[in-house]
Parts: sequence; structure tokens; C-alpha cells
Amino acid sequence: MSKQEKETLSTTDIQQVILQVNTELVDDRPIYVAGNFNNWKAADELFRLSKIADGKYQFVFPKNFKPTEAIEYKYTRGDWENVELCKFGITPNNRVLKPNERRIDQVPRWMKNGKVYQDKFLPKIKVISEDFEIPQLVKTRRIAALLPHDYDSSDKRYPVLYLQDGQNLFDDYAPFGNWGVDKKLAVLAELGLGDIIVIAIDHAAEERIEEFTPSQKTKLGSGDGKKYVRFLADTLKPYIDKHFRTKPDQANTGIGGSSMGALISIYAGFMYPEVYSKLMIFSPALWVAPKIRFGSINYDADINMQIYVYAGGD
Repeated sequence: MSKQEKETLSTTDIQQVILQVNTELVDDRPIYVAGNFNNWKAADELFRLSKIADGKYQFVFPKNFKPTEAIEYKYTRGDWENVELCKFGITPNNRVLKPNERRIDQVPRWMKNGKVYQDKFLPKIKVISEDFEIPQLVKTRRIAALLPHDYDSSDKRYPVLYLQDGQNLFDDYAPFGNWGVDKKLAVLAELGLGDIIVIAIDHAAEERIEEFTPSQKTKLGSGDGKKYVRFLADTLKPYIDKHFRTKPDQANTGIGGSSMGALISIYAGFMYPEVYSKLMIFSPALWVAPKIRFGSINYDADINMQIYVYAGGD
């Protein structure tokens, strides 16, 4: 059976509106449906599903419930901190059921008391140094490693992703928001996809813009980007490969960031294509340097690189 099976019925066949949901997780909490038909009450006993088999639940609307427009709804386990999730731990959009339509829904995952992950899968966070030396800039910086939850009990080697703005990656009290990378890694680990080391590099606070600006003519002037990306490739990466069980080759090394952190990640990836094969680029501040020059790169060479770009719209 597909993850979401739809069966359109003729008007004469439909006696009542029926919702059915399949969920494979062992969970004793009751399931409710909340929607635009009950003011989105998350634990309305009138809209509690009945268990019809292991992992299968059903709700039959009253016979006089005959909507003429589509209904919107979500499933909960009693409140909005125990709502349905997709398999990656993200709250899905409202479900929509059109008149004369019957559906079997699938819920692969549930939030539990506000959590989308299990604590046992959280990565181990190791602060490598509060004052890691950056000789290229004559500065120091906090560097941390997010290691797979089972790193200490295995002998595996792992690909590495270097991420900018380390202060915002896993700190719940970060001043500029928290990416929740540790929690996302826990969800991926539960799915068997968490075999990766993330290196979090703190930014330079008031000197962040200068460090993340390419060393050429830009709308913000010429920055220290060239020295910074040289530090990442020539100093930090060799240290990480020496002290952790990494897969050090280009195919297993990535770099990423957001905004100015994304811009410097592009700069690093194109300046050192022999080091990085994957770029994770979120909302890059391309306005700073819309025509970055990479004169040292041989564009005729075969560069095996994957670039993931994410940017919001209006």
C-alpha cells in the first residue's frame, strides 16, 4: 500500500465521511483528529479515533456531516505538543479532504511532549577548544564537534560537514536563533542516516562580516575571507582528520552556512574544490559579491561537486 492511498467514491456510495490512519509506531496514547470542523480542538473526545487493528485507527463522522467544501485537519495524540510528524520530524501541512473523497492516511512519526527526537540518538557535543588558534588571522575561536551518538562504541569513519556560525547551530539560547542541528541529527540517526561528523566554527562576533567577506572588491569592501577559508582548509581540516575518525577525502567533505556564512562557504568551496565536494548554501548573501572572481580555478578541470541551495521567497 502506498503511503497515502486515495479512493474517490461516487456520491451515492458515500453514507458517512470516514477517516482512517495507519501508524506503525507502538504508542498507547489515544489519537484525535482536529480540524476546521471542530475549531481545531486537539483533544476533543467527540473526535477521538477508534482502534480497528494494530496500527490502524478510524473515525466515522456523524451521518449529518456532509461538507460541501474540503475539510482541513491534523492528527494529534492529545495536544499540539503531541502532533503528527513526517518521518524527518517536521510538522506537515494541514491535510485536506475533498467532498466525496475517502482516504487512508499514514503517520510515520509523532511529536512527544514537544520533542521530535529521542534523547538516545542525540550527537555527542565535544568542544575541541574555546581558543582554537587561527594563525592566518592571528585570532582564536571556539570550535566544537558534533559526533554521532554511537561514536565511542564504534570504529567507523565518518564524512565531515564544516558549518559556519557555530553559536547558532545547537545552543537553545543562541542570540540569533538556533538551527537545532543536534536535534535534526538525532532524527536522522534514528532513521539510520546520522553517520556524519559536524564541525561547528564560531563566528567572530563584531568581525563576522569582515571574515566572511571575500578578499576582493565587494559591496562591503575587501574582507578577510581568503585568510579565513585558508584556515579552514590548511589548519582546521588537517587537525580534525588527525584527531577524529574521519573520511578525509574530497568526496566525504562538505561545507555550509547561512547568509554571510553561506557566501563564505561558496568562496571556500570554489577556492578549494580539491577539499570540498558538497556545499550546503542557505539564503546566501550574494548581494555582497554578485560577481565573485575565482581567477585561480581551472574551470576546464573536472570538478565533482554537489551544491544544495535553499532560499526563501516573498
